[in-house]
Amino acid sequence: MTGLPERRAIISGIGISRIGRRTGIPGLDLTVEASRQAIADAGLRPEDIDGVATLGDTPVKAACDALGLAPDYLGGGIDTGGLLSPVMSAVVAVGTGRARHVLVYRTVQMIGGAVLPDGAAPHLEGAGLGPTPDGDSGSVYPARDGLAGGMDELMGAHAYSAANWLAMHCRRHMHLYGTTKQQLGALAVNSRRNAGLNPAAVFQTPITLDDYLSARPISEPFGLLDCDVPIDGSIALVVSVADHATGCEHPVQVEAMGGSTGPGGWYLRPDYPRMASSDAAAQLWSRTDLRPADVDFAELYDGFTFLALAWLEAFGFCGEGESGPFVEDPGRIALEGSFPINTYGGQLSAGRMHGYWIVHEACLQLRGQAGDRQLGRHRVAAVGAGGGPIAGALLLTAH
Repeated sequence: MTGLPERRAIISGIGISRIGRRTGIPGLDLTVEASRQAIADAGLRPEDIDGVATLGDTPVKAACDALGLAPDYLGGGIDTGGLLSPVMSAVVAVGTGRARHVLVYRTVQMIGGAVLPDGAAPHLEGAGLGPTPDGDSGSVYPARDGLAGGMDELMGAHAYSAANWLAMHCRRHMHLYGTTKQQLGALAVNSRRNAGLNPAAVFQTPITLDDYLSARPISEPFGLLDCDVPIDGSIALVVSVADHATGCEHPVQVEAMGGSTGPGGWYLRPDYPRMASSDAAAQLWSRTDLRPADVDFAELYDGFTFLALAWLEAFGFCGEGESGPFVEDPGRIALEGSFPINTYGGQLSAGRMHGYWIVHEACLQLRGQAGDRQLGRHRVAAVGAGGGPIAGALLLTAH
């Protein structure tokens, strides 16, 4: 498998802007903050960056002008890797010689409309994003490219939000396997506990299982604390050719990756309630000799609590239908447990960055730079982002 583009790519630098709720900071400023950090962290100068890939929201031209970049390669969109498509396209670009150093960024803001990457098609405002703690309805997935099969039926049933669509996945899982609200709550409580050790997390006050169970309902079986938290912020990373490992202080190796944009839309899969995460994880494992037992920790997309459970099963960290009991055991998923997950607080408590904070956190942990939440075992990390018909997965290792 030495010929795979992943083996010729590293994450050489990472950066994160100020994070907050309704900060009023322009998105371009946030993008520049995170990107400058990432470029410097990679041991590079702006003129070294010859590629840019983004999910948005800051337009590429505006970002390049502000940063002084003149890229030859541009990537983005949500094609084969869902929310992580820009990262995966950057890996392929450097792994095939199209670029040496690709800046990847994602910028979000609570107020104002999304600005799409240059030339990108419309995309979901984060798979699995539904009602937020402010009562927002979340975005509706566009009916394009066959990714939204069954949308007419969903709209006809007044199911307008991913909260509704993924609540059906969760309810079906409960029916088939006995998954409980208490198990979903254990994940939410653990995430908040981890966020308490993350100075950048927007919600750090501890919550109890009773707090979780008494939270106002959103879309049965989801309540308020099952939903991720909208924020303002930007995260950036630099994907570089592997030979730059000697030129940066903390390279992270991209071991394998996988992506999927279907089939079956939101509920038409024959193996429902499985999602595209199953396909993305299967592709990832086909591209590496490592196995689930080799992974030390996982950073998993939690637009809703159930999505993290779905990713655990997709990766094979537990058996089908076993994710509920898996997360219910605090001795397993806590920072000091045998298999920690969402060590920074996840989107449930740290904030919604559409899968990019989980990549940032995985790199911090692999580099041994996560501060008070640093894990003892941190050689191999699994990252899974997305929900429903879009998914991207990465396997990262300490260099």
